[in-house]
This record gives sequence, C-alpha cells and structure tokens, in this order.
Amino acid sequence: MTARVLLVEDEPNICEAIRFILTRDGCEVTTMCDGSGVAEAMRNGVPDLVILDLMLPGMSGMEILAQLRADPTTRALPVMMLTAKGQGRDREAAERAGVNMFMTKPFSNDDIRAAVRHLTSR
Repeated sequence: MTARVLLVEDEPNICEAIRFILTRDGCEVTTMCDGSGVAEAMRNGVPDLVILDLMLPGMSGMEILAQLRADPTTRALPVMMLTAKGQGRDREAAERAGVNMFMTKPFSNDDIRAAVRHLTSR
C-alpha cells in the first residue's frame, strides 16, 4: 500500500530531502512550502499523513494543526510536527494540540522513514 503524505516545509533543501527519502520508501509525497494552502489541499483529498514544520510562512504549523483537529474530516488524521526548535514548551504545546509525533531537526533518514511507517501503519 502506498502512503500518501502531505509535507509542509518551507526550507527547500529539507523539503527535497524528505520528499526523496519517502518517495524511495514507496510513499506518494505532495509538498507545500507554506501553510496557507493546506485547507485547500485537504479539499482535494485527505492524505494518510501530514508532516508539518512548526514555523511556516502564511500560517504556522500549530495553526494548521488546530484547523485539522477542528475539522471532523481530518480530526483523526496522523500529523507529525518537525522543528528546529526542540524546546520542551514547543513539544508540549504541539502534544496538547493533538500532534501524533514531534521530531526535531536534524533527524536521520532512518528516523523519518520509521516515523512515517509507524504513523501510516505500513
């Protein structure tokens, strides 16, 4: 089964690296570089997993997460939050808001593959 992943990451190098890793692992990856179009993307089809950067132009990862959790269609959708800011308060806020997994940058290729496999139950 191919997992459909929506990756919302504004750093082009990180975005391309994650897309490459996950595509090679059999995922279908759609990328966005800011948070403003995520709601529209959800109307075009809900993915199996959303990977969100915490700090994004247009709309933050926390704001996107709140929207996803408020919508009955995406309330249970697995969401992984990525951030270069690994402070405990960021992690706690994301967990309170309903994130399924929190990963700090930098991360290993194996870590991202394992997390996506776990969250998509592949």
